[in-house]
Amino acid sequence: MIEDYRSLAVFVAIAEAGSLSAAGRRLKLSTSVVSHHLSRLEAKLGITLFFRSTRSMSLSPEGRAALEPARRMVAAGEEALDVLSADSDEPVGALRITMPAWGERMRLRQTLWDFARRHPMVAISLHSSDAPADLVKDGFDLAIRLGTLTDSSLKSRRIGNFQRVLVAAPDYLATRGAILTPEALAACDFIAVTMLPDVMTFVCDGETIAFLPERVRLEVDTIASAKSAILAGLGIQHLPLGEVEDEIASGRLVRVMPHWSLPDLGVYAVWPDVGPQKALTRRLIDFFLDTMAPHQP
Repeated sequence: MIEDYRSLAVFVAIAEAGSLSAAGRRLKLSTSVVSHHLSRLEAKLGITLFFRSTRSMSLSPEGRAALEPARRMVAAGEEALDVLSADSDEPVGALRITMPAWGERMRLRQTLWDFARRHPMVAISLHSSDAPADLVKDGFDLAIRLGTLTDSSLKSRRIGNFQRVLVAAPDYLATRGAILTPEALAACDFIAVTMLPDVMTFVCDGETIAFLPERVRLEVDTIASAKSAILAGLGIQHLPLGEVEDEIASGRLVRVMPHWSLPDLGVYAVWPDVGPQKALTRRLIDFFLDTMAPHQP
């Protein structure tokens, strides 16, 4: 019977993730093991749960009929485990987390390491990418996202803020003179970052201005690439303060329009709105809130 429950849980993961390999990543199992559980379940029941092709898997009529009851079984099992472990002083379990690749020195990341040290029975799998992941499809329990959240079916909790500064290399600014106003900024080259909004908002002495760069020299997909291009003297962009503090202190980067500020952006914990939230996920979110409340990330 235990094997049947395990195979049903694998069936649910395949249906939600869309493929054997994606379900394996979610469950931390090899693709061959996932395939074995599915084949075993289909053989025992004498039905086909999925129609398979070289590129996709789709539920059969029998699979569609079985999915919701199987989901309820998995959700009930997770809820029972949460109830049993919610008040435990030493939590046990696994968390699959995704957060931005940049920010190795951020307090946010150090707080996660502190949580791991305090709870050695919790296995943590961290995925780092500046591109947002699909939490449900990829099987993540929690995502850390920065900036302004788009509307979605995900639940979220703001756990902090982070500052941004507009920077350029001294060599880039040497032939341009001081850039002190948005009007002077319009003639500058910019390094576009796909994860950052195109429109910037600047504030100075109660005045707020929305600015859209007209001259985009390069477009990159990570904060690290944007910083590298700016250091190479190719243009200007706003970056998280924690990423450029050392370069500003050493003179390798210079703040542009220093009298104008960019509003702080939020740091959010985000999780899928499917089934009961894991007690372990709630414990980590509370840990972020308690630890980071007096500080910036």
